[in-house]
Amino acid sequence: MQIDAPTPPTRAWGDPLALLLASTGEGVFGIDLDGLCVFINHAGARMIGFEPDELLGRNMHDLTHHSHADGAHYPVEDCPIFKAFLEGLPCRIDTEVFWRRDGSGFPVEYSSHPIVDGGAVRGAVVTFVDITDRKRAADALQRAKDELEERVGERTLALATALKQVRELAARSEAVREEERTRIAREVHDELGSLLVALKMDVNWLDKRLSEQEQRTLEAAGDMRERMRCKCQNMSRLIENAVDNVGRIITDLRPSILDHQGLWAALEWQAQEFVQSAEMSLNWCMEVDDVPDPPEPLAMGVFRIFQEMLSNVGRHSRADRLGVHIVVKGTSLRLTVQDNGVGAPAQAFEAADAYGVMGMRERARHFGGDIHIDSAPGQGTRMGLTVTLPPGDLV
Repeated sequence: MQIDAPTPPTRAWGDPLALLLASTGEGVFGIDLDGLCVFINHAGARMIGFEPDELLGRNMHDLTHHSHADGAHYPVEDCPIFKAFLEGLPCRIDTEVFWRRDGSGFPVEYSSHPIVDGGAVRGAVVTFVDITDRKRAADALQRAKDELEERVGERTLALATALKQVRELAARSEAVREEERTRIAREVHDELGSLLVALKMDVNWLDKRLSEQEQRTLEAAGDMRERMRCKCQNMSRLIENAVDNVGRIITDLRPSILDHQGLWAALEWQAQEFVQSAEMSLNWCMEVDDVPDPPEPLAMGVFRIFQEMLSNVGRHSRADRLGVHIVVKGTSLRLTVQDNGVGAPAQAFEAADAYGVMGMRERARHFGGDIHIDSAPGQGTRMGLTVTLPPGDLV
């Protein structure tokens, strides 16, 4: 069998090295021991604003590496390329700039490889690439990292404040609840405590990882951000579990009157009991028509909020008249308690130790509701709850 001889290369392949230099997008030039340009490819010449022929025989350090990024003079003896001559070792730098013909600078990554002949260094080949886009991306990444650290710091502070309020609220509840609720108070501590410890450990983990971010490479920093996102999602699940546990405990404390007569009767009974004990007159108005009671968890929440509103009147108002207005319109339940007492400035209801108001708002938010308070010194206080009822429970 006859084997065809290989086809000889055409003239187009006559100088592979020249083809390689022409095809690469990186700048490549060679210099002798005096730093004079021996050759440079078109890509490299274009990057610094010259034609290749203009650079042959010229000192490349003086042309394109003469100054630092801040404009300070860059002595040739400090140049890594020059040092590579002396030591006969390659170098790779990505923290410096090259300068163009028009005087503008651009960040580069360059490497220098000594040319050794007969055991002696004869020059060097330098490759370089414009990393403006990379630096811009790195700066944007750093800004994003700084913003993330700031946000995590704000969220951490907010979480620490919330946890402190939860602990104080739990301590107050334990002090004022009856002896028969001691078991429930312990349950709050045991179940929520483990979740809070887990949250604290997650926060500490985030704090430690964030403090280490600057030491990581870009790739490692990106991987760590993904891990931190997963950690935040886990913390969110822990918080959701805590809310669920609180809702279950509230349901366990359900007053029997809710089971026997329903929410509307329970609210009227509680109001009558309160004004009789406080020796106050009552203006009662309830417009619920034939609306059935809300679901059990929501009914319990509304009842507890109403109890806390009355408790607030009894402790602080020094009032002798109380107005209660309960109305259901469409899917909206509005419950309002108004007294003619001494009132208080608005900031009193936002104080860190306003545990009663804090507890009402937490309960209302759990059901998608809202607490609104209108008060001023000498003008009494109006406290209201607005919550949406499930459509299936309306006639």
